[in-house]
Amino acid sequence: MYQLLTGCRALDLTDDKGYLCGKVLADLGVEVIKVERPGGDPGRKLGPFYHDIPSPEKSLYWFAYNINKKGITLDIEKVNGKEIFKKLVETADFVLESFAPGYLDNLGLGYGELSKLNKGIVLASISPFGQTGPYKDYKGYDLVALAMSGLMYVTGEPDRPPVCFSFPQAYLLASAEAAASTMLAHYHKKITGEGQHVDTSAQACFLTTLTNMIPRWELSRIVTHRAGSRRMGLFAQADVRSLYRCRDGFVAFLILGGISAAKTNRALVEWMDSEGMADDYLRSMDWLKFDFATVTEEEIQRIESYVEKFFLAHTKAEIFEGAKERAIILQPLMGIPELLHYQQLEVREFWQEVEHPELGDKITYPGPVIKLSQAPVGPERRAPFIGEHNKEIYVEELGFSREDIMALEQAGVI
Repeated sequence: MYQLLTGCRALDLTDDKGYLCGKVLADLGVEVIKVERPGGDPGRKLGPFYHDIPSPEKSLYWFAYNINKKGITLDIEKVNGKEIFKKLVETADFVLESFAPGYLDNLGLGYGELSKLNKGIVLASISPFGQTGPYKDYKGYDLVALAMSGLMYVTGEPDRPPVCFSFPQAYLLASAEAAASTMLAHYHKKITGEGQHVDTSAQACFLTTLTNMIPRWELSRIVTHRAGSRRMGLFAQADVRSLYRCRDGFVAFLILGGISAAKTNRALVEWMDSEGMADDYLRSMDWLKFDFATVTEEEIQRIESYVEKFFLAHTKAEIFEGAKERAIILQPLMGIPELLHYQQLEVREFWQEVEHPELGDKITYPGPVIKLSQAPVGPERRAPFIGEHNKEIYVEELGFSREDIMALEQAGVI
């Protein structure tokens, strides 16, 4: 079966800050070899666990981000381990790492040395603040990356401290950015024959999530503030509500200006009117002339009061189906059980079952980041056991004897 990047190999040295980078490449057909320290990667201790049984071979976190990879054990800090790794680099297209800046250089395995072994090697580094600059040696986990990017400044209620959101996101975004950049470097290598060092900063990646905060300042000299479930437009002086309660949850909806918003606003008012929930004030609104840059807070709140009352009279499903029929831009807030049966994801076959023979079970996984018309994409096999592919790589590929393997194991190299 030919995939987009069939024939490419990646050596994955990342910890949980970079697992997703290798997974994205693996889904696209790269042979990703997860290199773990002898005894297993610390990420195997991260829960939750299959059937709540703590085990390095039952971490659902490990399953999710290392699916489709092969796995070997190797201590690259030991002399023999470094030499083995160098042999593998000669066969690879990519090396993925998320160590502290300078770690690989101190081992003699930095980009300069690796490129001597393999001119076309692409080294992808994922770190809190990048490989250079005044913050490069600072530690920075998810909360730090979110705060230093500026995103937390606008996340939360206005009268309370800033907060992070949801499941840790900083290094998932950084990993995805690193995967995309790695593919760009690979394209460059195909043209020039030369590899590159891809430097990914989690803080810098999250700057892209600030949406209108930066242009709002640049264009209007307005500092965006925390507004809870309300949002500020690019030029507006008034905040606009983004979340509305309905009978069984919440939906996301914005009253905005412009042609697209005018169509949505008009369609919603017509729907409300058909159910006797609009009056002359709403029916007389000229939405094409509605200017969100000049509307007052009082006007916004009055319109929102009608919308709130209408949504509270319906379920999420009723609102979503009615919105689709009328081309109204909104979205219900869904939990995981709802997403598992969301029609759009079902039609696109996003959720995919993967066999776990060792568990006697199948586990449902999210599908790949893209769909391709002429090449399959997505997971094919479960995440590797500790050292599962040692024999394949060390014996069958590198030609180590049984005695060699035993000596390396006793020395704690593999």
